[in-house]
Amino acid sequence: IRVIEELLKVGADVKYYDPWVKCFREGSLTMSSEKELSAGLVESADIILITAAHSNVDYGFIQKHAIVVFDTKNVMKDIVPRDNIEVL
Repeated sequence: IRVIEELLKVGADVKYYDPWVKCFREGSLTMSSEKELSAGLVESADIILITAAHSNVDYGFIQKHAIVVFDTKNVMKDIVPRDNIEVL
């Protein structure tokens, strides 16, 4: 949630997908997860930021459709090609 708050402070348009957290409320911030991880959703993002390591997310699909991925959990370690993946 802290990452989302910081991105919003600098004017980012933030969307999130989490199969386990359908919505959350933190202070004045309320957000709902995108219903599905579609090619259109991934392709429209300037970056994909992975902050949770879920076993039920197709990370190969994300790599295929993303412009760039910042992977903070190294969940994409076995995905190739890696030209659009940065491990943070």
